[in-house]
Amino acid sequence: MALQALKDNYIWTLRSGRHAAVVDPGEARPVLEYLAREGLELCAILATHHHPDHVGGIEALVARAAVPVYGPGGEPIPALTQGVAEGDTVRIAPLGASFAVLDIPGHTRAHVAYYGLEALFCGDTLFACGCGRVFEGTPEQMLQSLAKLAALPDATRVYCGHEYTLANIDFARQVDPGNAALAALEERARALRAVGRPTLPTTLGEERRANPFLRCAEPAVVESANKYLGARAADPVRVFAAIREWKNRS
Repeated sequence: MALQALKDNYIWTLRSGRHAAVVDPGEARPVLEYLAREGLELCAILATHHHPDHVGGIEALVARAAVPVYGPGGEPIPALTQGVAEGDTVRIAPLGASFAVLDIPGHTRAHVAYYGLEALFCGDTLFACGCGRVFEGTPEQMLQSLAKLAALPDATRVYCGHEYTLANIDFARQVDPGNAALAALEERARALRAVGRPTLPTTLGEERRANPFLRCAEPAVVESANKYLGARAADPVRVFAAIREWKNRS
């Protein structure tokens, strides 16, 4: 379930019985209200990266309940109790759930994702029809991280950190104007937003068909990147860097 936070953030919740865990609590209030309303006990917090809109609520939450806080060990996560990196497994016993940790640097230096239960919690690395800005890493790192996520099964549900889907689709249609998958995604996303529902989760199968940042070797995306650059480039890293810069300026 998605809890809305700040301007356009989502805090993702997982629950079983009387217990719940949360992913990327950018503020505490929506979590505390949810726990009280549903009669739940918080049992764990998972953080994907250190940006305040993803971790700003952690200290207030652990002040109420001393639960384990998982997050990338190479980043300043508030109240962190267990730093994690690729190869680690996060086990949340009260939920009967386990998640593999994946290193996906680029947006931040040590950004991680959590993969399990056919679900991917990927913070600000992969968005529906988009990707995060490259703040602390390099375009090459970000493209490698996206490729790692794109290699997961088609049915994997993608839970990212923000409601950016419609804006991302608008941009994707500029980059890949002949992509028929975008029209169907836009129709569904507009219908969901019209009734106040999240456009997420998406799936990795949908993202591979529609997301230009996962399609940097596709001729149409390469051609659009070349038009933006005013030069010929086929290398996927350069194509990715071009369309990411284009998106930054759009």
